[in-house]
Amino acid sequence: MKILLDERELRQGVQRLAAEVNRHYDGAPLTIIGVLTGSVVLLADLIRLLEMPLRVGVVQASSYRGGTEAGELSIQADFMPDIEARHVLLVDDIFDTGNTLVEVVKLVEALQPASVATLVLLRKTGRQRVSYEPDFVGFDIPDEFVVGYGLDYADAYRNLNYLAALEPEDLDRKF
Repeated sequence: MKILLDERELRQGVQRLAAEVNRHYDGAPLTIIGVLTGSVVLLADLIRLLEMPLRVGVVQASSYRGGTEAGELSIQADFMPDIEARHVLLVDDIFDTGNTLVEVVKLVEALQPASVATLVLLRKTGRQRVSYEPDFVGFDIPDEFVVGYGLDYADAYRNLNYLAALEPEDLDRKF
């Protein structure tokens, strides 16, 4: 594995994102919806730095099934709170093709919130297939398959406190 962002860099990036969100909402109540499972570490770190009244919910969206290529998108929104007439911030781990975030935004907008904004830890350069851009971006990264800080490969590596790009030999490991 090749480390792209170490623990200190990730912490500083999350602190910067939290400061941007705090300025943007200026104390207004906020509902944060984390996109599982990759955003769970970011979500936990981020909400502890936010200074407004908040509610937290989750949706599960997945298009990877143990490999490195995206497949059909599946979204489960059973644990999302009522968001009608509320400000909503969607928090996701990575903006790759953009398809997942665009579909989750559509789902949320159909529930008539007061506003919807999006925050991603990572934006992978050169992979977007949509014209949509996240409102808050932690880091731009190269087009490599990354793990750590909540992101996985075959359900492994989520617990790393850094972000790493997998090398070809890492993809051959069995878990």
